[in-house]
Amino acid sequence: MTTNPVLYSELHSAWAEASADDRMSRFKALPLADAQEFFRELSTRHQYEIIANLPEREQTVWLRLLDPDDAADLLQEAPSGDRERLLTLLDDNTRDDVQALLKYREDVAGGLMSPRFARLRPDMTVSEALTYVRKQALGATETVYTVYVLDSEQHLLGVTSLRTLFASEPQQLISDIMRTNVVTASEQADQEALSRLFAEHDLIAIPIVDAENRMKGIVTIDDIVDVVQEEATEDIQKMGGSEALGAPYLEISFGRMIRKRAGWLTVLFLGEMLTANAMGQFEDEIAKAVVLALFIPLIISSGGNAGSQASTLVIRAMALGELRLTDWWRVMRRELLTGLVLGSILGAIGLGRVVIWESMFHTYGQHYWLIGLTVGLSLIGIVLWGTLAGSLLPFILRRVGFDPASASTPFVATLVDVTGIVIYFSVASLLLKGTLL
Repeated sequence: MTTNPVLYSELHSAWAEASADDRMSRFKALPLADAQEFFRELSTRHQYEIIANLPEREQTVWLRLLDPDDAADLLQEAPSGDRERLLTLLDDNTRDDVQALLKYREDVAGGLMSPRFARLRPDMTVSEALTYVRKQALGATETVYTVYVLDSEQHLLGVTSLRTLFASEPQQLISDIMRTNVVTASEQADQEALSRLFAEHDLIAIPIVDAENRMKGIVTIDDIVDVVQEEATEDIQKMGGSEALGAPYLEISFGRMIRKRAGWLTVLFLGEMLTANAMGQFEDEIAKAVVLALFIPLIISSGGNAGSQASTLVIRAMALGELRLTDWWRVMRRELLTGLVLGSILGAIGLGRVVIWESMFHTYGQHYWLIGLTVGLSLIGIVLWGTLAGSLLPFILRRVGFDPASASTPFVATLVDVTGIVIYFSVASLLLKGTLL
């Protein structure tokens, strides 16, 4: 509980928009207990910002406030030239733990885990175990709700909980009450795979083991929540047609923002140039039947919207583990039917629009039915193509080793724009030949 909830709440609300100097002055104004709680809740980037603006003597105090996994994250945030100096500020045990964690990539289970967890031996009695767990709880253990049973070589044998310990007879052995069917993760497991394990098994902590089932640490649910938010943010930014920013929007520098966005915009612009080239191939048709040009925005935007819709659904399903590479055929069959139905709905509306406008305003001339059919059939073809392209592109990208989120909404729309022009004028050439063309 905070000792000054008003100051604490005000700083929480103002932190994102405050200047660095204002943050530091308001942080220092907090009572010590509030400042410690606030510091633990900050992102790694902001924790380093505070550490970097303190005298070295105070840096030691705040750095040692962090658990080893959080301290390792902070050191990864620091410039490479400052990491060794910060490491020397840690106590010997924590320094050893942090150095071990820094050997892992920060996006794998080993880089997320805490090496401090409650542990027991299988030959302990329940009475001995409760005494031992109580001693561990007074230390820097990450959590004591789940206790891990290890042999002398640190192999994971089973798990038990505090509830089970309290409900068991004092003379029972831990080996008799522990569960042996333990959900574990490899130290090299990707953070997305780890988040799916939490969701599938409704866990609050997962033990991390090496190839020989020696326990290395635990990842808790609060660690993975940050990972899920980070992954979702990156995917959304990529789907918007940008590189992942890797920092809060208001904190990223102007130059870096331009670099992150200019590349994709340039690629998309070059792609849209192909649309102009495609229209140039049908210049004669447009000259003979100018009315066809009126429907170009309607036609190609519908295909792009359908493709973007399908791409978004498939990318999200992949991120949640609902789809695997081998499911591409099932997705294609499903989207083939979906594209036909959606295209038919929009095609019927497009045909109806032409017929109604002709009856009300006499806009399209005596061949309005053929124009309406051209619009309607083109919409069916383009929406079908857009749906298939949008749903299958993420599979292709994953198959060749790219992030499926790179199949961004603008990218799919650009792809469908170019092909949509070809489909539209091919249908027009077929239906209007001998009349308008």
